[in-house]
Amino acid sequence: MNRKNILKIFKLILMIAVIIICIGIIIYLLPVMKNLSTTEGQEAFKNQVASSGLVGMLSLFGLQLAQIFLIIIPGEPIEILAGMCYGAFLGTIFILISAFIISTIIFLLVRKFGRKFVCEFCDEARVSKIENSKLFQNPKKIEMIMLILFLIPGTPKDLLVYIAGLLPIKPLRFILISTFGRIPSVISSTLAGANIAVGDWKMGVVLYGIVILIAIIVIFLYQKFDKEGTAQEALKTIK
Repeated sequence: MNRKNILKIFKLILMIAVIIICIGIIIYLLPVMKNLSTTEGQEAFKNQVASSGLVGMLSLFGLQLAQIFLIIIPGEPIEILAGMCYGAFLGTIFILISAFIISTIIFLLVRKFGRKFVCEFCDEARVSKIENSKLFQNPKKIEMIMLILFLIPGTPKDLLVYIAGLLPIKPLRFILISTFGRIPSVISSTLAGANIAVGDWKMGVVLYGIVILIAIIVIFLYQKFDKEGTAQEALKTIK
């Protein structure tokens, strides 16, 4: 069996696993999630999560693994779920450690198997566009570009994890950037999840919006003083 068929089978198995895990989590938590507006419901939810132990953590890690590998799955719902289960602080730590592990694995796989591996998971036209960009091939600018893109809400961060292995960036530096650059987005999601878990849905939405707004303001200020238009060019390239 060739590598292409192996990857197709791997993606299929991963997708099936995600569906099974999602269904399992819904069945497991739905009965107590319905009563999160009450103190008794909140306590029941915490007890349910605590009783899941290592199995619960592995399930959540499995979802994030699939989310980054398959790209098409949005990361925010998983981050919100982490906040609901483990609180804003521990939920953020959990997501960041998971992202660090998964990004490292993908980066090393790309460095080993090259462009063909990337194109198995990503659109080849987008890969070529980024790979052939002078901006992304500039060793002096690539780290700052990656940091900016990871900080901007809504950018295809998981696509960047794959592409990075083809670009002139040092492995450790990229992995650190791809991990800590997620912090604004992850914190906003886990804060929202933590508030939802105590029945405060409105505050969860507000906190999510505030953190995203701060990130947008920071990026706007950078773009304003970025006379070379590096950020705008990078955003156009990855679209």
